[in-house]
Amino acid sequence: MINKKIIAQDGISPLASRKGDGGVVSGGRLWILLLGFFDLDRWQEIWATITHNKSRSILTAFGVFWGMFMLVAMVGAGAALKQGMNSQIEGFATNSCFVWSEQTSEPYQGFKKGRNWNIQNDDLPVLINNIPEIQYLAPVLFGNSGTNNVTRNDKAGSFSVKGNYPAYNKIDESKLIYGRYINDIDIAEQRKVCVIGERVYEVLFPTKENPIGKNIQVNGIYFQVIGVAQHLSTINIGGEAKETVILPFSTMQQAFNQGNNVHFLAVTALPGIQVSVIEEKIQKILKTRNNIAPTDKTAVGGMNIEDQFTMFLYLGIGIASLIWFVGAGTLIAGGIGISNIMLVTVRERTKEIGIRRALGATPNNIISQIMTESIVLTLLAGLAGLMVGVGLLYMVGVALSQGDQFFKDPQISFSVAMLSFFILLIIGTLAGFLPAKRAMNIKPIEAIREE
Repeated sequence: MINKKIIAQDGISPLASRKGDGGVVSGGRLWILLLGFFDLDRWQEIWATITHNKSRSILTAFGVFWGMFMLVAMVGAGAALKQGMNSQIEGFATNSCFVWSEQTSEPYQGFKKGRNWNIQNDDLPVLINNIPEIQYLAPVLFGNSGTNNVTRNDKAGSFSVKGNYPAYNKIDESKLIYGRYINDIDIAEQRKVCVIGERVYEVLFPTKENPIGKNIQVNGIYFQVIGVAQHLSTINIGGEAKETVILPFSTMQQAFNQGNNVHFLAVTALPGIQVSVIEEKIQKILKTRNNIAPTDKTAVGGMNIEDQFTMFLYLGIGIASLIWFVGAGTLIAGGIGISNIMLVTVRERTKEIGIRRALGATPNNIISQIMTESIVLTLLAGLAGLMVGVGLLYMVGVALSQGDQFFKDPQISFSVAMLSFFILLIIGTLAGFLPAKRAMNIKPIEAIREE
């Protein structure tokens, strides 16, 4: 049986073979070293070394603790910011653009500048047939939102009115609390039906009854409720979605004398196609069909949503990179502090190391001892910082969970925690390397003589 006390005292076993100070390790010796690594006395010695000067160890470890705490807190905050942003745009097509008509700014083919024009129904099939990259195209109409323009019996409210196609719910999605959305049959038959927002439902149906099949008046005309929509994103086009009554596009054109005019086009591109490609083609076709100068840059208004989301994406990547740069830098600074304290420890233990070397301890034994102490100190401080950081994120998440916040559910993933642990291990190893190398170079005779 191997005597573990012998291993703990001088780091080697009499059963191990040696070849000078180089420490050539045989298979049997490697096994003995592994047993020494798991030896209880070895860990007691490491703990005694760390706690020998508690104040110094705590102050040194605080650098790693603070670095890990800051990294966890910042990564969690970055994740919360990203999740909050995603919740704000949930259900909204990021590969979309919007197009509308504006006054012309250049004279062209006998028309003066400053001319008003409108997108027409006839433009829609031309756009679809000539731009194969379009995935969804949805024309939109905006109606008047006068005082108490929407009523039911003795209940009334001032709400926005929109005329939509079914495809619009593919671009700016709403969740149906009751019923359904506008469909193609509603458009084809010009049905007098409507989908109402949450706030409209609360005002007109205060008893929370099922509104499907009930009639309401919109600007004096009766419409049957076929659905109640809950808007998913915080992006609102043409007024608050929860305070909007949605009518079939064709019905709204006829019922409110809108002619063939289209106020607004919502368009999405096929996967893999940049929205700017279809936006440019739409503008070109509309200018040609409506006698607008090709060089007129203001006649066709537009908003490229894809560009906006790309900007936010790059902003998120930049924030994440900055977080990891600052956090890793703080951790490295803490590792340097541990390396410095280990150098001091080696200096204080010069005589002890010399005695061990004289008794037969190899450089590998000394290096293993010093580096293990460095790794243990680093991991203890880092894990403490990790736990405190995760605890803080949890408490902040609970505090913010009561409302719909832009900063939402701060936390770090298991993979990030494991990556942080791996970084700690590397930093602890590197922090102990220089002190271990210095300890290895100590000459036994010179060390024994030192006072």
